Amino acid sequence: MQAKIMVIEDEKAIADAISYALKREGYEVEVIDRGDIAAKRLGETRPDAIILDVMLPGMDGYDVLKKLQDKGGIGVIMLTAKEDIVNKVLGLELGADDYMTKPFDMRELLARLKSLLRRLQEAGEKKPRELELGVVKVNVARRTAMVGERQLELTPKEFDLLALLAANPDRVYEREQLLDLVWGMDYFGGTRTVDIHVQRLRKKLGPDYGDTIQTVHGVGYRASGGHREN
Repeated sequence: MQAKIMVIEDEKAIADAISYALKREGYEVEVIDRGDIAAKRLGETRPDAIILDVMLPGMDGYDVLKKLQDKGGIGVIMLTAKEDIVNKVLGLELGADDYMTKPFDMRELLARLKSLLRRLQEAGEKKPRELELGVVKVNVARRTAMVGERQLELTPKEFDLLALLAANPDRVYEREQLLDLVWGMDYFGGTRTVDIHVQRLRKKLGPDYGDTIQTVHGVGYRASGGHREN
């Protein structure tokens, strides 16, 4: 079955061109031209990936991305006419997987989408279904994480980072390795983004379990405890 792609873009000419190119590749395509409608639709359906414009009526792309945070496993490529580094970093920090600036080459967009879908598929096939770090439980198939009976509200990248560390307890990862494995690209925002995500994870894990993710000074991070596959 071919992947389902949601195109969220209000410029009709661009949306039509993307839709046409995707359909030629055999993808199932849904086009939405408003951010608020897209956010509602994402609560009702589950595409494999979305191509998301930043400047949208009703709700901008960043707010749509925030609404998507509890629906992990959906790939996101953001489109924007803005070229400054701050907007790119913001989109990636909120969980986007890739970022393209208008005008873009359609062949490059298709190549990036194929690469993203392949990474998501491979990640789903390789990861065990459930991981445990003491009272912290990570269900990879459902993309949920629990501390005891409390479910964590994680962004897509926070979840991916926690799942990677939990799948390889006591293994020390350098920050550059985590960028490559979790973000899957040369991340121009720098390794500081790893530190920020670890800080957020620790805060969400809570004061009693924040040390589940340990700092290895001068190197990077590791998860403490064992894991179990179910």
